[in-house]
Amino acid sequence: MAEEKPPQLVDYFVVAGLTETSRPLEEEAQQHRPARATEPITEVAVIIRSQGEDVPHGFTCIETTTAGHPADLNAGLLNNPQMFICYKRGRDKPPLIELGVHYEGKDRPKPGYKILDTTPYSRSANLNSGGPGHARTFLTYRRAAEPHGHNTLGVTDICLVMPSKGESTPHTFCRVDKNLNTGMWGPALFLCYKISMAKANTLVYEAGLLGRYPEQDSESFPLPESVPVFCLPMGATIESWPADTKYPLPVFSTFVLTGASGDKVYGAAIQFHEAFPRERLSEKQSLRLGLLSVVDRRPVGGRSLQTRKSICVLSHWPFFEVFRKFLMFIYRYSISGPHVLPLETHISHFMHNVPFPSPQRPRILVQMSPYDNLLLCRPVSSPLPLSGASFLTLLQNLGPDNAVALLVAVLTEQKLLIHSLRPDVLTSVGEALVAMIFPLRWQCPYIPLCPLALADVLCAPVPFIVGIHSSYFDLYEPPHDVIFVDLDTNTIFPSEERKPLSPRSLPRRPCKVLLATLHSLSQQLDELYSGPGEEASLELLLSDAEAARGRRAQLELEARAAFLRFMACALRGYRSFLRPIAPAPAPAGRDAGSLFALQAFLKSRERAYHRFYGQLLRTQLFTQFIEDCSFASDRDPCLEFFDTCVDKVQAELEKPEDTPLMELDDPRGGEHTVFITPPEQPAGPDGTELPARYRYDGFPTLRPELLEPPRDPLVAQLCQARSSAPSSPAPRRTKQEMKVAQRVAQKYSSVPDMWAKCLLGHCYGLWFLYLPTHVRAAPAKLRALQLAYDVLRKMEAHKVVLPDEVCYRILMQLCGQYGEPVLSVRVLLEMKRAGIVPNTVTYGYYNKAVLESKWPAGTQGGRLRWAKLRNVVLGAAQFRQPLRQRERRAAATAAPPVPRPSLQRQTTWAGRSLRDPPPAPRLVKSGSLSFPGSARGDGGRGGPGEPPTPWVPPPLPVAPLPPRLQGPPDSADGSLSDISFATDESDRGDEGPGGAGGVAVAAGGGTPRRGLAAKLQQLLSPGKRPLLRPAASAELPTGPRDAATAAATRPRRGSEQRDGDPPGHRSPADSLLRPRERPESTASESSVSLGSELDLSDASVGSAGVAKSSEPSAARATRQEPPAVEVLLSSCSRCQGCGALVYDEEVMAGWTSDDSNLNTTCPFCARSFVPFLSIEIQDFRLPPSAAEDGSVPPPTTPGPVLSDRRRCLALDEAEPELCNGCPELPAPRRSERVAFAYLSPLVLRKELESLVENEGGELLAQPELVDSHPIIYWNLVWYFQRLELPSNLPRLLLGSQHVPQAQPPESPSVRVRLLWDVLAPEPDAGPPLYVLWRLHSNVPTRLRNWRPHGPPCPLTFLEAVLSHVGLSEVHKAIALFLETPAGPRPLQRSIYREILFLTLAALGREHMDIAAFDKKYRSAYTKLAGSVGKEELRRRRAQPPSSKALDCRKSFGATLEC
Repeated sequence: MAEEKPPQLVDYFVVAGLTETSRPLEEEAQQHRPARATEPITEVAVIIRSQGEDVPHGFTCIETTTAGHPADLNAGLLNNPQMFICYKRGRDKPPLIELGVHYEGKDRPKPGYKILDTTPYSRSANLNSGGPGHARTFLTYRRAAEPHGHNTLGVTDICLVMPSKGESTPHTFCRVDKNLNTGMWGPALFLCYKISMAKANTLVYEAGLLGRYPEQDSESFPLPESVPVFCLPMGATIESWPADTKYPLPVFSTFVLTGASGDKVYGAAIQFHEAFPRERLSEKQSLRLGLLSVVDRRPVGGRSLQTRKSICVLSHWPFFEVFRKFLMFIYRYSISGPHVLPLETHISHFMHNVPFPSPQRPRILVQMSPYDNLLLCRPVSSPLPLSGASFLTLLQNLGPDNAVALLVAVLTEQKLLIHSLRPDVLTSVGEALVAMIFPLRWQCPYIPLCPLALADVLCAPVPFIVGIHSSYFDLYEPPHDVIFVDLDTNTIFPSEERKPLSPRSLPRRPCKVLLATLHSLSQQLDELYSGPGEEASLELLLSDAEAARGRRAQLELEARAAFLRFMACALRGYRSFLRPIAPAPAPAGRDAGSLFALQAFLKSRERAYHRFYGQLLRTQLFTQFIEDCSFASDRDPCLEFFDTCVDKVQAELEKPEDTPLMELDDPRGGEHTVFITPPEQPAGPDGTELPARYRYDGFPTLRPELLEPPRDPLVAQLCQARSSAPSSPAPRRTKQEMKVAQRVAQKYSSVPDMWAKCLLGHCYGLWFLYLPTHVRAAPAKLRALQLAYDVLRKMEAHKVVLPDEVCYRILMQLCGQYGEPVLSVRVLLEMKRAGIVPNTVTYGYYNKAVLESKWPAGTQGGRLRWAKLRNVVLGAAQFRQPLRQRERRAAATAAPPVPRPSLQRQTTWAGRSLRDPPPAPRLVKSGSLSFPGSARGDGGRGGPGEPPTPWVPPPLPVAPLPPRLQGPPDSADGSLSDISFATDESDRGDEGPGGAGGVAVAAGGGTPRRGLAAKLQQLLSPGKRPLLRPAASAELPTGPRDAATAAATRPRRGSEQRDGDPPGHRSPADSLLRPRERPESTASESSVSLGSELDLSDASVGSAGVAKSSEPSAARATRQEPPAVEVLLSSCSRCQGCGALVYDEEVMAGWTSDDSNLNTTCPFCARSFVPFLSIEIQDFRLPPSAAEDGSVPPPTTPGPVLSDRRRCLALDEAEPELCNGCPELPAPRRSERVAFAYLSPLVLRKELESLVENEGGELLAQPELVDSHPIIYWNLVWYFQRLELPSNLPRLLLGSQHVPQAQPPESPSVRVRLLWDVLAPEPDAGPPLYVLWRLHSNVPTRLRNWRPHGPPCPLTFLEAVLSHVGLSEVHKAIALFLETPAGPRPLQRSIYREILFLTLAALGREHMDIAAFDKKYRSAYTKLAGSVGKEELRRRRAQPPSSKALDCRKSFGATLEC
């Protein structure tokens, strides 16, 4: 997978200002507004005209209100004193910045305010002249601090409004909500004032680009041409100041640029002033700036000329505070000096050598100078979209009620114009407005900080959210159809033409909870920032900056969660109204009406809120939301998170839920901090410091030769986090799905049966994660997809716990990729049948597959007719089959048959086609135990009432049986599955010596030992039963090729033999046997398969490309050939604490729900240890000459018991999954043993997802996977083979370093066998009892090097244990172990394991019900616990497996071989 470029902290550095081509802006605006005030208000006074007081010199009296009514403060009183307010403008004093009204005795004097208690003529300025019983009322004011700059904000206008006359607060004015006329009579009168920047002698031009770095555009993000306009939204100015005016502080502002694809770019800029040369001005410009006298054009002295510039950084990340510190450092660096390093060095150093914070290094400390540093923290990991929103800034500037009112306006797509004198606040509030409506997205124009040059957007006929500087209203008339939001005065001015909805139209309970939460947060903010915001926040940060930052982050999270809860309640249940595209989509398939039931959703809401929902459903917000939910998009993780929030909330409650909706991991608490040093200062030739020679009069023009390349690119490579994206979004679980899966695993870890199903669900999730690779390599794509669909149905039938929808999602995506929309619809129906509601991610991939795939033709008549014809032909063939069988039987009795082709469908009992080459000599179904080709004795009989029948060559079949009618997969290669035994005792006496092969079935040619065999025969053999029908006899074929081989006729299933059997007396051992699979004679005591309906051993034998029981028999014939490589796998692990062997189901039961924990818990000592997966790789590609001979030499001495069965087993070379013996395989040319950690499915899934995400899914099909990621590879092989899931993983072994590259066969195969016990014998321990049983019986065993360690266990001990088990006296068998002080060998396996494995070795897996044995053993343990004690039993390791372990075995199947 190609390496992707890591995220970059800063994309561009820009310098903006006045250029030669800048056009003037203010000339066009003069015609829109009258001339504005040029000086701020510095004084305010009250005069009493009834007392003869006149307006003071230089003051202006407010005579009327805004509508022309008299502005007498005591109008309506009988003794009207005729009091008026006057003000004075100027620049001789700091301007007034705030006005107020003080009620004496009721209000506490505010700090910094001055009370106007006297008139200019020394009379009382009490505004309330109603009498001594009324509280005295005075005006108050606050003045700007000294020294003040030229552009200091101040009060520039004052007016009075009379609401009773229909007057309202003028736009951009701040109203003092205290009545000036407090008397009983007269109209209420309120004071309003405007704060702005009173500028005189100023020229405004459109800003242009002065410099940029880098100079070349990036391919992914070219520099927008409008960036300079956003850096200086109110234009680049030329200003004439008095000579003694101080420079104002730089102004910080932020803005957001939205691309065509919806991605956001964040800008941070500071605006500052610097000197401008007078020589560049024309005469007209000098006249307007007041630098020349109007009459004689003489220069005016005492004036300075300034221009406004801006420096800015652009980034895809809203690190506004970090960028502010960096820009302020660059600005201070430019006005100080001299310096050794140029300014360009610091700019290029910050852009190239400061890495983006990664999860491994979440904190970056950048030291810019000995006195300046900044801390860069990784963004908080959140499922919500990243933005620069600040909900606390929204609450501080608007309050809870206005915030909810704006929520209604945004949801109904109104025109919103937010304005403020603080440009940095505009972006934070604008981002909060578009973030509060999550999961909806604002689709209309959105400019949080609109430049003056783009103000025409306010006249657009579409909804918009625009933020603008308040000085805009000094130049332009505001539109009439816009809702104005004044952040400086906390006022919302509704539209004059379109009245928006009231907050009362919102759902009552969710809105009530939202308001209560916002009021609580607002109160906490007031407590956190007590007093004036700037001073208090500064003191707070100085005292405890870290605590204040953490507290503010927590309040920000709670505010965002409050709006999220409201949206979840308002849209609850929306998923049930989505309309999936089931048939072939129409051209208007993406229409919202066809994707969502709008009217049904509206009717599901309360009638009182239909007006709100009606407007919401008609907005572009909701239409785009439905499309995002219906089709796969990059917003799927966010929408899936919102779905979980909808499930959590309870809309009927009037308080928030206890469970928080947002659980964010704050990475700032990480301990790892990367320190970035400042740029190195160059040294002179002799090692001395170079002189400081860089000094700037203003911000310089960037010089490319001084912009250095990255100093140390390795730092960025080590610290930057790769923005990885998976090769396919579907297999990747969202973070929310991972959290849900973790919670489900924690919940089910204490429930035994659910824990097993949870592990099983994650195992299936592993296979579906591998499914795209499997389908890609499959020659028949549709067949592979159909197989995956069958696996889904199998999972549902077994009620597997699926913690997520990844299995369904991957299959849906593959259906769309390979053009199978019908199968995708079936998958969706299976989801609904299983009770799973698809989330947004799954639903999007489903609709994408259905909409973009090519549907089949609408008419299916031809296909249906062909299907009917096929059924008729097959039915006729079935009717003719008995007739052909009768004809063949009659022909066989008349004359020796001649092999000829036949149209009859016929297979062997095991499902192998008789067209295949005949196997080696073996036992066939007959009335007596005779080998193929052996002559029947005179006393031989086929059955009652039927004469002996000679052997008939089998006809060639046309087609194999259906998979459901085929036998076990491994019985077609000469196993004992093709043997059935007569139940008549007299048949045994008629058995004669062997025929052509010279092999007899008699017990070693002599009388078998009458010991345990007779007892087991008595216990396990049922009574005599007559045969339902005779079995056909057999003899060797006469052909030259067939002289050494034989074929068997199709035998009957065990169920067919038992249909007519009368019920007989059942022995006590019957409870340990499968009811329908009991052996019919002594010779079948340890046979492996008698036509069992239950598949027990398929998973223990697997190979790449080898067919299972559901595959055609012709394809299965290749398994008769020896594999090129055989792999043995075992999960049996040894506890490091107590030395006990812990088996697979016990390892599973000991795993935890933590997907990062590799340990399991020992069931004996309760210690944690890491289990291992042992692997033995055997290479047979160059077999020795001895292995070429297919015969197996008979043993030299017969065993004490079951010697006849040992010879049977010697013939069964192709049955590897024997629990009571192992075939004699040729010695491998090369053998290698390795061991790797055995991972829980939860851990393995997390690691596999990380592997696919980082290196791509193509790695799963390459041999490099075996060598580069062996732990993942071998665990996947284990689980896939355990669950019989097809994969090509074993074939990857042929290209790895474990298998040397030799001359392979034409189609090399790899066979995988899963073992229950250890692979190699322990050097310090003796063999287990089941191995001793095989050694005593001379049965070939897999562990050839395992010999008796110390005194061998006597055979009588083994017989006694088996006898007690057969008599259902398991407690006595346990007591035999307890009576031995240390047991017959060092204790590694528990007593339960020894008895279980011994019983399996003696009886065979097919003839033993392990579940019944577990029940008997647990009952025996309970019985012994009362007499011996549980502690003693635990010390001797006699306890049974836990219920969790038994459930794991039941869920995964006891399919491992011993």
